[in-house]
Amino acid sequence: MSTGIVIAIVVIAAIIFGLIVVLTTSRSSEVRGAGALSRETRSRNSKANISDAAPSGRDVEAQAVVRSTAIVKAAPVEVAPWVAPDEEALGVSRRMFFNRATVTLLSVSVGSFGASLVGFLWKGADGGFGSKINAGKVDDVVQLIRQNKGFLYLSEARAWVTEYPKDAIGKGKAVYGGQAPVFSGMQAGIVALYQKCPHLGCRVPECKSSQWFECPCHGSQYNRVGEKKGGPAPRGMDRFGVSVANGVLTIDTGAVFAGPSIGVNTTGQEAEGPHCVGGGEH
Repeated sequence: MSTGIVIAIVVIAAIIFGLIVVLTTSRSSEVRGAGALSRETRSRNSKANISDAAPSGRDVEAQAVVRSTAIVKAAPVEVAPWVAPDEEALGVSRRMFFNRATVTLLSVSVGSFGASLVGFLWKGADGGFGSKINAGKVDDVVQLIRQNKGFLYLSEARAWVTEYPKDAIGKGKAVYGGQAPVFSGMQAGIVALYQKCPHLGCRVPECKSSQWFECPCHGSQYNRVGEKKGGPAPRGMDRFGVSVANGVLTIDTGAVFAGPSIGVNTTGQEAEGPHCVGGGEH
């Protein structure tokens, strides 16, 4: 037998012996360890007198059954009166609720926008475009027109103001007689022309050299009183009604009167110099 085998046998035997010692010790501890009563203590307990008054297990169980079977009446509760539900509310489904909510919100939004739009477009009592504009005394307006070489621009009225020749009143009546507010201004020697070109709405400037209005957008041309002379515009420049009271000129921008048809030329005015836009008609 080799030395290694002998050593292994000795080690195994030592381990087995150690396990036996440990098991024996733990067994003794369980029997005589903490909580174990000594022989003297057990002897004294056996000699002690136990009181007969102590309740038995049956007595304790009986008392528990008596306590558990006792019936306790609950306090009376008042019953609330029955109220019939709203039939319309019962018929509202989830989809119907969201549909109504959507329609309500949309209506409020459209109403608010409409009120804002009406408020913006409504003619204010404090003047401005869309109302009657006080242009000042007629004599002063005529003087300003001449100082500006035949043209006067009033930004508040968005209008050009020019002179209408008195010797053309006869021809003017035949063309503009149906537009009484416009013709009354001509009789006072004044024409108020809307600044927008009837073609596509560009703002029409004056041309000092030709003494015409000439639109830089598409080349429409008009004489000094807004009658069409050339270009793609479908008619002459639109105009506002004019009134004179106590020598004061008032331009009513609340209504726009359509310009004269193509070919109307009540003043006979031709270009008085080079054109600012295109060649024009002569």
